[in-house]
Amino acid sequence: MDPDFLNNIFRAHTACKNCPTPAQVAGFFDRLLGLMFPNFSSQSVGSHKELESKFGELTSVLELLMRGAGHPDTVERFFSTLPKLYDRLNKDVDAIYNGDPAATELEEVIRAYPGFYAIAAYRVAHELQSLDVTKIPRSITEHAHSRTGIDIHPGALIGERFCIDHGTGVVIGETTVIGDDVKIYQGVTLGALSVDKEQANTKRHPTIGDRVVIYSGATVLGGTTYIGDDCIIGGNTWLTKSLPANSRVYYKSEVEYEVKTH
Repeated sequence: MDPDFLNNIFRAHTACKNCPTPAQVAGFFDRLLGLMFPNFSSQSVGSHKELESKFGELTSVLELLMRGAGHPDTVERFFSTLPKLYDRLNKDVDAIYNGDPAATELEEVIRAYPGFYAIAAYRVAHELQSLDVTKIPRSITEHAHSRTGIDIHPGALIGERFCIDHGTGVVIGETTVIGDDVKIYQGVTLGALSVDKEQANTKRHPTIGDRVVIYSGATVLGGTTYIGDDCIIGGNTWLTKSLPANSRVYYKSEVEYEVKTH
């Protein structure tokens, strides 16, 4: 076999001795979510001591996944954010439940709704990325992406009480900013006008104000595109320009349909 080929592959193996596998990262996230929301995992604990012990185990797991990368107190700092993270996730659960007439109970949202799972993965990944953790955040959100069809970059900034209904095909780019009480449906893209590598360090994705509703199939593009508070964006619309607050935008088909009754 070609020696140069083998040398290149061996260098890759050497560089990745400490790389956590996607399965290990996914397992960490699912265990963490199950501890915070037993309705997700159906695994309950019998005492505070047992719960503390299980969180301690997860601390060790994260330390192992990081394998010394980052600041020495990064793991401790991440776990100190869990009360705030838990509060935000509960608000997301409430928003999804209140926004979907088909939801019968909060536990159903936690156990079965892909929107909640994807949002939870994003919020955990975002906290880790905010602490300059590499590799793990994107692995978490890509795990959720493969499971739900919802692609949220961990670098996005998303406010409280976020609701994704249905969710399949949703894409939220790295520099997207989303305000509070926003609701989006399946097939929504919050993306960039250009994918040039030279623009990697610029704001490429839109900013969405508070209480905005974006219906299925809508596309909003561009780093300077701002959607004002209380806007409604109808299904299948394409936006590359900003909207003032309280705007209503709908796609109007040029095709007229004739309905005949017999």
